[in-house]
Amino acid sequence: MGSAAANIPHVPVLIEPILRAVAPVQGVWLDGTLGAGGYTRRLLEAGAERVIGVDRDPLAIEMAAEWADDRVDLVQGTFSKLDEYGADLDGVVLDLGVSSMQLDRAERGFSFMKDGPLDMRMSQDGPSAADMVNEMDEAELADILFLYGEERASRRIARAIVRKREDVPIVTTLQLAEIIEGCLPRPKPGQVHPATRSFQAIRIAVNDEYGELVEGLEAAERALKPGGQLAVVTFHSIEDRMVKRFLAEKTGNTGGGSRHAPVVEQDPPTFSQTTRKAIGPDEAELAENPRARSAKLRVATRTEAAPRPVDRGRIGMPVPKTHNRRGVR
Repeated sequence: MGSAAANIPHVPVLIEPILRAVAPVQGVWLDGTLGAGGYTRRLLEAGAERVIGVDRDPLAIEMAAEWADDRVDLVQGTFSKLDEYGADLDGVVLDLGVSSMQLDRAERGFSFMKDGPLDMRMSQDGPSAADMVNEMDEAELADILFLYGEERASRRIARAIVRKREDVPIVTTLQLAEIIEGCLPRPKPGQVHPATRSFQAIRIAVNDEYGELVEGLEAAERALKPGGQLAVVTFHSIEDRMVKRFLAEKTGNTGGGSRHAPVVEQDPPTFSQTTRKAIGPDEAELAENPRARSAKLRVATRTEAAPRPVDRGRIGMPVPKTHNRRGVR
């Protein structure tokens, strides 16, 4: 993220469509990705009596303590466990984008635009991105780059990483970015940086973001009261696919089967559709907040049906075949 983007104040993405979809806002909400607090503050302004603000990043909790009043309960934790932090909730909101205060700090190691330690840990504990790229074998790395980052040159990049680390450990963001750039053609004007997909893939693996997402959706299903609202903002196609298929399973909107097949009794829906399709930003929001460009919002309403686990494969969660989870948690 460049210096100009660093000066853009935090704007909660798609907040106006969220507030319209869930109106009237009332009762107790849980903001599972607190970040700079944009969603929490707007929910309180819109009528929420209390918001439980959850973030795995201790810096987010530390910063929120400076502005949060007695209507905000701050919890350092992961949203995959949100039902441990609140029950009978009126709403849950999840913004799956990486916080700008993480991207903008070189020492956090998320950005290939600034030199810093190769870290990428949202919670600031556990194995880092450097541990991953220096310890995983070539097949594991290639699998993660392809499945999590949709990087077509994954094998070439993994091979180059392994070759380079035999000479010297890969410990900085620019060191890794340079290796990736050497494997790919120079980008044309308007194309993304060559390291974008690989950095995304490694960040997702380090923080187990796809596992967190599925568990967070299931936790929200357990924590929401009947009539409670679930609002999820995604920023890339794999996340949106997972949320879309999760809600399709939970609303019973999985499409018709063959008329020749035997009738299979479906479980009662645990959610009903609030928004029929994903909602994106309008032109006014894009002009104000370029970060919203790829954002998609999906909203659903909790029913009275009992919660139940979801099949990871059916909702399209990528699972690397060779991935033994070493260096991920």
